[in-house]
Amino acid sequence: MTQAQSSTDAAAGGDGTQERAEAGGRDRALDRALKRFVRWWRPTGMWRRGIVLAAVCALLTGVLFLHSDIPNRIGNLGSLLETFLPWLGVALPLLFVLAVLRRSTTALIALLLPTLVWLNLFGGLLTDKSSAGGDLTVLTHNVNADNPDPDGTAKDVIAAGADVVALEELAESQAPRYARDLAAAYPYHSVQGTVGLWSRYPISGVAPVDIRMGWTRAMRAAVSTPDGKVAVYVAHLPSVRVKFDAGFTAGQRDRAADALGRAISAEPLHSVVLLGDLNGTMNDRALASVTSQMRSTQGAAGNGMGFSWPAGMPMARIDQIMVKGAEPRSSWTLPRTGSDHLPVAARLQLPHD
Repeated sequence: MTQAQSSTDAAAGGDGTQERAEAGGRDRALDRALKRFVRWWRPTGMWRRGIVLAAVCALLTGVLFLHSDIPNRIGNLGSLLETFLPWLGVALPLLFVLAVLRRSTTALIALLLPTLVWLNLFGGLLTDKSSAGGDLTVLTHNVNADNPDPDGTAKDVIAAGADVVALEELAESQAPRYARDLAAAYPYHSVQGTVGLWSRYPISGVAPVDIRMGWTRAMRAAVSTPDGKVAVYVAHLPSVRVKFDAGFTAGQRDRAADALGRAISAEPLHSVVLLGDLNGTMNDRALASVTSQMRSTQGAAGNGMGFSWPAGMPMARIDQIMVKGAEPRSSWTLPRTGSDHLPVAARLQLPHD
């Protein structure tokens, strides 16, 4: 081996050592960076814990805040969500407990967002907004066609002391029994199809309301109160179902609600009261043709959520008393009868000429 060759090999060996050293340095730098990232991501600090909980809070906030933008195109998902929207609040205390157990400041701060949105939507229903006064008490009750004790239900209705009573889901075989039982307390009444109206005051202008059902499940009458005539609508909108293959089947109810809304908007009398089982809540956008022009007595003068169905464990307010041209003073649910719905009542202040 010549001296020149040795010099060449040494130079080559020196270059390889340097390259290996540089590669090893890069590997160590990458390893240090990876360890720093793992230490940052690992939930060891109070700000870093609870990232998943914070994400759940953000998702819940979005659902509450943007519920009206959730489309109905797929199984009426938006309407189904809005029917039980208040129940999303049940997640708030659960998330709070999990955030505390996780000792996560991040999750606790994130939880403020859905809490504030929920309170903005439903916080007003948690307080008692009833007030004194009122000159007309109204009551509505889906008595259930399979009610095993219609006579007892009629007695409960009379005991409530309402001036005007609306009953829905009147079976043909039971309607005469209700008429007989309520006659002494309510001398004026009319039954149209499966809905009926009983009143202490004279009624006139009685007529069925076409809500595109093919049979009568809604009616209108003018009640002559001491403070003037009031248009009273009684309605039982079609039932809705949740099916695995079809989702929230509410199309027939939605069409009926639109027809009812058009009838009410054409009402010539100033004071209008709607009593009935609408098979939907005030949050359900599908009822907008009605809810956009009338006020819910529960929202304006109630105490609590006022859930009315199912009677054994009420989860939704689908039995409604709504008004326009009258001022709600109080609104409440009554004890359970033989029906699967709770009766609901309200006291109204009518305008004085």
